[in-house]
Amino acid sequence: MTEPSAAGKPVPDTIPPPPSALRLALGRYLRRSPISMALAAITLLTAAMAGTLWKFPTSGQDAPWWAAGVSNTIGEGLWWTPLTALFVAENPAQLAVVVLLSLTALAAAERLIGSRRTALAFVLTGALGIAVGIGLQWLGASVGELWAQYTQEIFTGDPTIGIVGALVTASAFAPTLWRRRIRLFTFATVLMFVLYSGDQNNFYRLTAGLLGLLLGAILRPGPFFLGFRRSSHAETRSLVAAVVAISALGPLAALLPPGGSGPLSFVSLFFGTSVAGSQGLGQVLLALSPLVLLLVAAGGLRRGRRFALILAIASNAAISVLPFTAPSADDLNLTLDSTDATPGDLLAVSELLADLMAALLLPLALIVLLVITRRQFQIRAPRRSVRWFTVTVAGSFVVLALAYLVAAVAIPGGVAPGAVLASTVQRFMPGGLQPMLGTVAEPTAPLVLFLFQWVGPVFWIVFVLASIKLLRATETERSVDDEQRFRELLRRGGGGTLSFMGTWKGNVYWFSNDGESGVAYRVINGIAIILSDPVALDHRVDPTIREFVAFCDANSWVPVFYSVHGRTLPTFAALNWSTMPVGEETLMHPPTFDLAGKHWQKVRSASNRGTREGVTTLWCSWAELPPLMATRINTISEQWVSEKELPEMGFTLGGMDELKDPEVKLLLAIGNDGSLQAITSWLPSYRDGKAVGYTLDFMRRGENAIPGIMEFVIAAAAFRMKDDGVEVLSLSGAPLATKPLTDGQTPAESTAMTLLLDTLANTLEPAYGFHSLFKFKSKFNPEYQTMHMAFADPLKLPAIGVAIGKAYLPDMGPKDYRALARTLAK
Repeated sequence: MTEPSAAGKPVPDTIPPPPSALRLALGRYLRRSPISMALAAITLLTAAMAGTLWKFPTSGQDAPWWAAGVSNTIGEGLWWTPLTALFVAENPAQLAVVVLLSLTALAAAERLIGSRRTALAFVLTGALGIAVGIGLQWLGASVGELWAQYTQEIFTGDPTIGIVGALVTASAFAPTLWRRRIRLFTFATVLMFVLYSGDQNNFYRLTAGLLGLLLGAILRPGPFFLGFRRSSHAETRSLVAAVVAISALGPLAALLPPGGSGPLSFVSLFFGTSVAGSQGLGQVLLALSPLVLLLVAAGGLRRGRRFALILAIASNAAISVLPFTAPSADDLNLTLDSTDATPGDLLAVSELLADLMAALLLPLALIVLLVITRRQFQIRAPRRSVRWFTVTVAGSFVVLALAYLVAAVAIPGGVAPGAVLASTVQRFMPGGLQPMLGTVAEPTAPLVLFLFQWVGPVFWIVFVLASIKLLRATETERSVDDEQRFRELLRRGGGGTLSFMGTWKGNVYWFSNDGESGVAYRVINGIAIILSDPVALDHRVDPTIREFVAFCDANSWVPVFYSVHGRTLPTFAALNWSTMPVGEETLMHPPTFDLAGKHWQKVRSASNRGTREGVTTLWCSWAELPPLMATRINTISEQWVSEKELPEMGFTLGGMDELKDPEVKLLLAIGNDGSLQAITSWLPSYRDGKAVGYTLDFMRRGENAIPGIMEFVIAAAAFRMKDDGVEVLSLSGAPLATKPLTDGQTPAESTAMTLLLDTLANTLEPAYGFHSLFKFKSKFNPEYQTMHMAFADPLKLPAIGVAIGKAYLPDMGPKDYRALARTLAK
């Protein structure tokens, strides 16, 4: 039933509900991914028509007109098959993969480059990839190359070849972060299958991916870049961990039906032979233990653990020995009689030697990668955790080895006395390494046979579980209790605007004897760097500094107080310490904040523009963020880092880990279309448990943010804090900056140190933009407060400078110094 409206038209009794978010997302997906949807539908239809939903012919003699391969594409002259093979899946399992990749990977490519370019990339890279691959197979078979001869009678129908080519093509249009991820994971996965599985489909995928790189460079104007791009520490760790994990999965791929024929499938013989010849599940686990250890190490590498680095290097070193324990030539059915050798025999032996060399070089290449990136894996386990791990692993080894040794000697039907020691050691060695100690007959006594099969697997199970626990252990110097105690002092009051940075990782804590004050510090090369003012009430500042200096002296450390404020200077003067300015902190006062007057014109214009364009703000903590918004923040941050040639700075500059603290507030700017325009984080400062100040730390802007978005966000934060009764808003410190002179003020006399700092600031400006950041903050008409560095011995300044440099850039290496030199030379 309806009622007439004022205009005389009927109005529905009820308003239909708005479409659900899932329905809107699905509709948007369908509109943006027509090619992906079409390919999924076409492959389902062609599989039904061709009968590949049930089976696929395995011989070149039965090749249908649409399949591609040397025997039919070249041999029978079916020149169109590289194209038709892109639209028919070989079997139900491949069809499922094709549909999945069409709706995900190909859809992602379509969003990056559009439907027309996606269709072009799919057809062009797919058809040419198959054609080029077939041509190379034909040439190889004609000269007697074993792999080409083996695969020339096999033919292909595989739409994933075109999907790989289209995805790599689209990567040229992705942001730097995702371009690197797409290419690394795609080529690492494809290469793994090429090297281990070795079927012709994977070879065609590799050629299609390489053609995708070329096509992407042609379609996208601008310089073509395939080299190294800067990534965050977490991203670098994740990428290295992924490569290690993929290397562990490679031999497993070669063990799966129909088996492996790639250059590195030779390595799988050591695992496969051990598995095939083993008696029971225990020996299967023992044979695969090196691969399991690599997977465990990959998980630890992702978290930056030093033990994971050692474990990955050791596992790869063990795998690199496998070629030297290779089966004999007779076992491989590759014999060569020097009197009757044919060119084919010589080629076969040459390929065997090449395979052996490849099996050796891959783990060595991974070891080199791990050594090069070792600075990313510096997190060490607590000593108590290392002791527990050592006792557990060593104890289990001793118990299991003694149990087997005693049973093998004491029980009839055990092991011959002369071979018992070698047999005991072999029980703990993966199957591929056991031939190094010769052949030992299996015992016949049931108990000894059980121990023969299981002491090794049980030991490695204990080792894996203990390793996982060790890789999750927390740091030693920084206890949860100490951090909580430091936070309680912060909430009580007495800390400055920068004191909350003391809660960040890398800092450890010292507390005064009376427990009324504390210091956050870190020791680098014997230099104890104290970050900002001690957390102490004004009357406790002097005794706190003196007590901490005595503590450092007892530990033979050189103390330096960095970024301290004026209230500490009388103490350092009394101690006859030297002080020098190292930057300016910019302060605002929310209770009196407004945007009236000419001197606020730039900020006022940006604020008004944001309001006109419907930009809204969200004030919350990380835990309160919607999951989608958290993902967007991660993406924007990683993109920002990846575009920097120089590494991330730390110490007084927070990153993603720091803004996730539950006490840290986030202020986000969100566009009227739901896009994330900007992210800022704010560190609290307290008095009597109440936040009376906030300090700006993390700042990132979205790729399509409106001009002046940061001015809009900071103004919005000031108004928000004004309503909440916040007293101080700090825009944080500007390193190596000098505050502007007031009217009538004369500059201080230059000293050698101030001249050095000015030169350093001007030199580093192209790299880190300290002056630019300071100029931006000056738009907010702040009050300037000088930050100082205090130290006892000027002769220690070079060592202090190096230590502070390492605090800001702990992972700076030769490549980073070269990048810095290039940046400064621009």
